[in-house]
Amino acid sequence: MYTFTYEAPTSTAAAAQLAAAGGKPIAGGQSLLPSMRLRLSNPGQLVDLNGVAELAGIRREGNAIVIGAMTRHMDVAQSPVVREAIPGLAGLAAHIGDRQVRARGTLGGSVANNDPAACYPSAVLGLGATVITHRREIAADDFFVGMYTTALEEGELITAIRFPIPQRSIYMKFRQPASRFALVGVFVAQTAAGVRVAITGAASCVFRHAGLEAALTANFTPASAAAVRIDASELNGDLHASAAYRAQVISVQTQRAVAALLQG
Repeated sequence: MYTFTYEAPTSTAAAAQLAAAGGKPIAGGQSLLPSMRLRLSNPGQLVDLNGVAELAGIRREGNAIVIGAMTRHMDVAQSPVVREAIPGLAGLAAHIGDRQVRARGTLGGSVANNDPAACYPSAVLGLGATVITHRREIAADDFFVGMYTTALEEGELITAIRFPIPQRSIYMKFRQPASRFALVGVFVAQTAAGVRVAITGAASCVFRHAGLEAALTANFTPASAAAVRIDASELNGDLHASAAYRAQVISVQTQRAVAALLQG
């Protein structure tokens, strides 16, 4: 690990000022600290967000749930507000990593990192959420750019994410047993505007599947999902699974998601 300086601001404004000056924000540290230990990252200065109380919390605003960036995975999973309004999101949070990871990891940290196999990006994209920063608001469809890359500008901090409440939603995770990341994760949400299907773990970045969305909007049944061909040409292939295998898992997990939602 390289040497670094450490700052612990207690307000969003102070944290943003430090980040703008080149400090590296740290939330739960689940990704940044391991990379620092391996000397893959040399931030120079860490800006610890854990003392910024205003960045954590869960509240309902009209037909949406707003979750602070520093809210822990376990708090999302256990929140009565989230469980009632968006049980698919609570269920997703309940199965991230292990208990230790859920007790430390944060929503904002996961979304800002945009790991190709992380779970939260699929919920943000699948629910059509809005990422709120200290500078602006970014629609989910514009936020995830590529592998570990987002629309965040240098020094820009996520403060909260606003999740519209869907008619119903669910997350189906086929996990890699050692890492507990998603080998393939499928988030399905029924909304007034139609069905959204977001997939993580299968490509270099979370993505929506237009074919599945069109088929399920027209006819919300497992058979409709099964009839959609999943193109493996742009999916990941690695030592854990081939691209063709991931394509098959996307189809199966989507069918299972639809069946589970129809069963209530």
